[in-house]
Amino acid sequence: MLKQAFHTRAFGFTLLASAALVGQSATAREAGGFAQAEWAQDYASPATMQVQRSSTPILSPQTVAATEQMIERYRDIVNRGGWKSVSGADRLRVGAKGPAVAALRQRLIITGDLDPASGGSGVYDSYVAAGVKRFQARHGLSQTGAMSQTTQAAMNVPADVRLHQLEINVVRLRSYAGNLGNRFVITNIPAALVQTVENGQVVTLHAAGVGKIDRQSPIMNTKATQINFNPFWTVPASIVKKDLIPKMQKDPTYLTENKIRIFAGENEISPASVNWNSDEGTRYRYRQDSGADFNSMGIVRINIPNPYGVFMHDTNSKGVYGDDFRFISSGCVRVQNVREYITWLLKDTPGWGRDQVEQAIESGKRVDATLASPVPVYWTYITAWSTPDGLVQFRDDIYKRDGGNVPSTLSAPTPVASAEPVQSFEPGDEEN
Repeated sequence: MLKQAFHTRAFGFTLLASAALVGQSATAREAGGFAQAEWAQDYASPATMQVQRSSTPILSPQTVAATEQMIERYRDIVNRGGWKSVSGADRLRVGAKGPAVAALRQRLIITGDLDPASGGSGVYDSYVAAGVKRFQARHGLSQTGAMSQTTQAAMNVPADVRLHQLEINVVRLRSYAGNLGNRFVITNIPAALVQTVENGQVVTLHAAGVGKIDRQSPIMNTKATQINFNPFWTVPASIVKKDLIPKMQKDPTYLTENKIRIFAGENEISPASVNWNSDEGTRYRYRQDSGADFNSMGIVRINIPNPYGVFMHDTNSKGVYGDDFRFISSGCVRVQNVREYITWLLKDTPGWGRDQVEQAIESGKRVDATLASPVPVYWTYITAWSTPDGLVQFRDDIYKRDGGNVPSTLSAPTPVASAEPVQSFEPGDEEN
């Protein structure tokens, strides 16, 4: 049944919304500034190319079963010889012709991204563009429908490597087969994605910014317990050493411009009184004022008690949500459309509807809301999975935990919409 599904037009153009959060954003710019990447998906394309949202959580029995079926599908692909490499990415666009386009068609057909009935033409037509778009969606890439070096690199990961990813990740998925709770949150770090789940269904979906390769977000199970509106940010000691002191050595006005105050005990001191070329700066406490425009936590922080000192939060640099590469934090997780997220977290807490959330934000004052029932939060590492509609997803093994020499296709940031002039510290760090 699954094999048959791979060769139907409906399957060929069904996309998953989790991969589409950042699609169609390459031209997003606002007059007089930079886009904030909080836009809705563009559905101007033909109906067969529209992105359909999956309601199946990444952590669910349905995902386990679908991934097990996909493993059999990929074993069959491997046994048949896998797929051939494609080339000429910089020249392949709609209207292009030649053997490279014919090879691209065959590559897309093998993995169900292109309906074989679309023909074997050597022309890069709208069918090929739709197939490329679908492939990009399955790999968390911006859905342009045009080939790129990054898309080509993802296509050229060998079939046996993709099979290995599925086999590794189905074990991870099975480890979450127990009762995760009626309401819970999933952060899938390789996908830079947050899902809220209720009654076995995805309720809200959020692009995320997660830990850098050298400051990784931890894999952990915890609970969301409290929301801090308009928070101060106390700079962790590790970031003082790694970031703050070097910045002050280059620009003595940095702290003042970013509204970060220095305290010796309870007394505020001037940045000019500190010798930044010594270790003196490590002896003080640093606190950034609250403010959506400049505070690194934006308008809200979500407390999730854990031994790593990390949390979830808004950001004043929302453009990152439009990038393919969102591994940019010091271990914490930035959440797109954070108002929707915290409203969902607080829905069972008396006195905290959407209106109250907006009022707390607009007050500009520090307000704390403690959840009546803490919500389980799972930070996971899933680089390959499938959904019940037969759509298989792959992400880069960004932290190199899959083994098997899985190559990276996003080896460096590939900005789409986050060329922002704002430069600020990133709150949180995985170190104690």
